Amino acid sequence: MIAATAAQAQIYTGSDENGTIVLSNYRTDDTPDLLIAAPPPPVLATPTDIDRPSLSLLPVPPPSPARAKEFEPVVRRIARELAVSPQLLHAVITVESGYNPRAISRKGAKGLMQLMPATAQRFGAVNLFDPQQNVRAGARYLKWLLAMFNGDIRLALAAYNAGEDAVMRAGYRIPPFPETIDYVPKVLARMSTLRG
Repeated sequence: MIAATAAQAQIYTGSDENGTIVLSNYRTDDTPDLLIAAPPPPVLATPTDIDRPSLSLLPVPPPSPARAKEFEPVVRRIARELAVSPQLLHAVITVESGYNPRAISRKGAKGLMQLMPATAQRFGAVNLFDPQQNVRAGARYLKWLLAMFNGDIRLALAAYNAGEDAVMRAGYRIPPFPETIDYVPKVLARMSTLRG
């Protein structure tokens, strides 16, 4: 019974012949890579785990096409300027804020890409409610995370949500936080839709 439960918790990823991202709870030819491992046995939470900043606590309504279109020029320009996938930026914005430039999470993350103030400052944003500053800082942070995790988009997204330290403590896997386990496939699925 325990083994069956653990097997169901694993998620595999890959892409089909059309380049579409595929997710499955079984390893197949289309999904050879382990995306999310079965969570380890429960451990007592440490103060670091309790205090970690959560960027996506509130449900985000689906964005209206008009709202997404409004920010398309900003996203496209910054993606080109920083050599970051525009689909990645759009997917993160959709999941994080639903294209609401005034969004604020319960933990204090702000703007389109729901950046914590310290992270935003680190990557060059002063006014988190300015869409250009917010998207540029978020894109810089994602690019930095992709470099840190050798281009592994799954780990970069997990780190964007839970923090780099959490990914490293999890052995360079997606940390077993319910929010992060939900977040990574959600962003990947949105990216797949945008590419299609």
